[in-house]
Parts: sequence; structure tokens; C-alpha cells
Amino acid sequence: MTGNRTVVVGLDGASWRLLDPWIAAGDLPNLAALRESGSWAETESCLPPVTFPNWKCYSSGKDPGGFGVFWFEHVDLAGGEITVADGSDFHTAELWDYLADAGRSTGVVNMPTMYPPRDDAGMIVAGGPDAVEGEYRSISGGYTHPPELEDEIESRFDYRVHPDPLLSSNDERGAEVEAILDVLEKRFEVALWLLEERDRDFVHVTLFYLNVLHHFFWDAEPTHRAWQLVDEYLGRLAEIDDLNVVLMSDHGSAPTTTEFYVNEWLAENGYQARTATVDDALRRIGLDRETALGVAKRLGIVDVLARVVPERLQALVPQQAGLKRDRKLEAIDLDRTKAVASGQGPIYLNPTFDDASVRESLMADLRAVEDSEGALFDGIYRGEDVYSGPYVEDAPEIVVDMRPGVHVNDGVGGGEITAGPDRWAAENTRQGIFLANGPDFTAGGELDRISILDMAPTLLVAAGCDVPHDMTGDVLPIVAGDPDWGRRDPIRIDEEARSEAGEAVADRLQQLGYME
Repeated sequence: MTGNRTVVVGLDGASWRLLDPWIAAGDLPNLAALRESGSWAETESCLPPVTFPNWKCYSSGKDPGGFGVFWFEHVDLAGGEITVADGSDFHTAELWDYLADAGRSTGVVNMPTMYPPRDDAGMIVAGGPDAVEGEYRSISGGYTHPPELEDEIESRFDYRVHPDPLLSSNDERGAEVEAILDVLEKRFEVALWLLEERDRDFVHVTLFYLNVLHHFFWDAEPTHRAWQLVDEYLGRLAEIDDLNVVLMSDHGSAPTTTEFYVNEWLAENGYQARTATVDDALRRIGLDRETALGVAKRLGIVDVLARVVPERLQALVPQQAGLKRDRKLEAIDLDRTKAVASGQGPIYLNPTFDDASVRESLMADLRAVEDSEGALFDGIYRGEDVYSGPYVEDAPEIVVDMRPGVHVNDGVGGGEITAGPDRWAAENTRQGIFLANGPDFTAGGELDRISILDMAPTLLVAAGCDVPHDMTGDVLPIVAGDPDWGRRDPIRIDEEARSEAGEAVADRLQQLGYME
């Protein structure tokens, strides 16, 4: 067992495509130095390349078939139900569970997919879009384990899970950006405190709101400021003796070129039938949620409205892109519908119809979808061909791999099929980043592209631990020395203690644009 400590900095949506010009210009000197003296690679995320599921792909070393969450929502067309996933839906142990089992002390800060926090997973500060308390508002408690950790980080660092005010428009470059920079800084401060004062052997910290800046601004000044802040803290970490510094992202990003409304396309091409909803009438008179939120923010009454307007009434206000999550089925005549899509990749087939023939014709039709730059999709796959593990039977029947710059929007009833960029200046891609530097890693330079599934087994071996049988990634050839490791039985997580927060998760996802 190595005696060196490790910090993993999770940079949501980071891509070399964004960073290389700034590195070349000398704007990120500490990141450049870490890359120059370490091992680094472009990575490939699991499909779809989004927060849910890829943060858990990293920490578990499994694709979504191994833990049962394939996007932000579960779609059950046989049962006529769509529900939103939260942290309790991921059926797997994680990297830090195995480190703790080997006697290493761990701390995890702001990790998406971990709310509500388990009470058997070391020191946990849950974060990301699943740690929420109602629409528009940050959670005020219950997001740490042990529970008293919450009071300590709030009193020491004025820690908050979400920025306030919340960024919701490309035009908001003032207080909303400052709030994001503040929460990014607090994440680093808590991570350093866990390393230096709480003497953790392993710390993971996620900068989730970094990708929110990517989405709204791509490489403009707000994003550049955030990355310079990141670089400053990377310099501080690099100065700590005997510390492994690992950088990784759940996926990458690229400038948005095309918005593709997949459910509108399914309806236009005979795979989906519609029914009328109250949203149609409200949209015709110009009442939509984005407009209402903009007015409320200008008047400074967002919190007031969130408190006094019942959520069932808030949910009735239509969105510009159409109905999302469970409300999609309100506008779909399921008895006459063959397929329903989630955003950014998964498509589910109605088992009432002949799945095999529908799937073949739908895949062929999707391959032919183009815009002025060519095919919208780099690949169209059967779910069982891209996923493995005990939950493959819950997987979508079809998964599309978006061309970099294409945003697959799942709104139902918005009308358009293909458009230019909407809210997002940048969309997720499969190509993320990985970098390892420190005493337990070799200075191997640039590696061939790796999988996000390779990270957990490599970090375990670097820490002197065995790798569980159900981790499917490879151990990268960058661990210093001649590590002697084997396979071990997986840890079984007590799932009885998990609770659900699906509707609140959906509200937060909507405000961040993921479920618009």
C-alpha cells in the first residue's frame, strides 16, 4: 500500500479542444506544467456523454449497464411512466468504497450522483444537479455525511451547494458568473482542508458548474476566468509534497452548431403520435417558463415565486422547447406511438409494436438525418451493443452518438425539428480529459485515447489495491514501479438506506438546461 496521498479534480465537461489554445497562449501555466511532467490522454465517455451517467461510470469503473442509470430519467413505456433518477438509483459500489475497505481515509466533495449521501461511504459532500431543494433554490441541509460536516464547511467556508443567483441565460455575465466562480473556489478550499487539516489519504472534488459555463459561454470571458481560477488552485496542489494530482472529466464539450428536437422528428416521421395539451394554448399566447423566469429575475422575485406558487402550477407553465421528463407522456398518444426519446442519446421503443422491425427501420432513418455539415450522428447503436452488466435489460433499445456540436433536445410539442443553437453555446461530446502526475505515476506523456472506465481501476492499483471483478476498464500502464495487483469480490451496497428525490432533481435539471 502506497503512503502517498491523492487528489482527483473532476472538471465537468473539460476538453483539450477548449484548453489547448489557452495552454499554448500561456494562460494556464500550472495545467501546462502538470501535463508536461505527467501522463495524459483524451478520454472517451460512455453513451450518452452527460453527467448522469458518466460521473458514476468514472467512480464505479462500469458502463450504465452495470448500475442501471442511462440518462437523467427512467423510461418505462410498457408501464406508461417516466421518472427522474437520483443518487439512490445507482446500484454500485465506487472507487472510494474500495479505498476505504483497504484502510484509506477518503473525502468526496460535490460529486454528482451522490445525493442523498450514503452513510457508509466516508466523508461525503453531495453536489451536482441531484442535490436540490425545490425549484430555483439551493439545498439547505442533508447533503453531507457525517451530518455535522455540513455545519463545519458552512461556518468555515460559507459553503453552498449551488450558486445564487443561478445562471440561466447567455446574457447573464454579472452576478450569476461571480456566484459560480465563488462556489468553484469554495470547492477547492474544502478539498484542501480535507487533505491538509482532516488528513484524508484520498480526496475527490468535482467542479460541476464549470460545465454550466461551457454550455452558456463556451470559450468566452466567463469561462476563461473560471479556468484561470482552476489553474491557480492546480498550482497550489502541485506544491504539496508527495501528492498525486489527477485531473479528469466526465465528458468533453464543443461549440453547438445544431439543435435537433428528436421527439419532434419521431412525430414527423410516423414513430410518435400526439394529443393536445393545455401547454399548446399557453404557448400560443406567449407564456413560457423561460420568459417567466427572465421577468422574475429582473424583478428580484424568483425566491418569492418559488415559495408561494405551488409546484403543480409551476409545472403547467410550458417550456419553449416543449414538454420534458414525465410530462412528455401527457402530449403523446402512447397507444399509437412506437418510440419516445430522452435527450442527448437514448431512444425507447414501445413493446406493443414489433420491436425488432421498428428498431431496424428507425435506426436506418436516423442514419439518414443530416444538416448542412453532414450526418447528425457519428453512430446509431443497439443498446445491448454499447452496454454490459446486470441492468442491460433496462437500457434504451437505441442510442445515438451525437456529432460534436449537435444537441439532441427531447422536448415534445415545441414544433421545430432542426434549428441553430438555442440556450447552449456548447454541447457535450464523448472526448474528455485525463491527466495523472505525482509519485505514484510515471511521466509517460501523451497516451492513446483511453476510456473513462479505465480511471477507477488505475487509481486503485496506484493506491496498492486490488480491482473488483465487475470493473470493466483497464489498468493504464502509467503506475510507477511494478504494481502487484489482483482481482477481488465487489462490495455490495446496502440499498435499503437509499431514498428518492426525483422531482426535486428534475426541477434543478430544468433550471440548468438539461431538461429545459
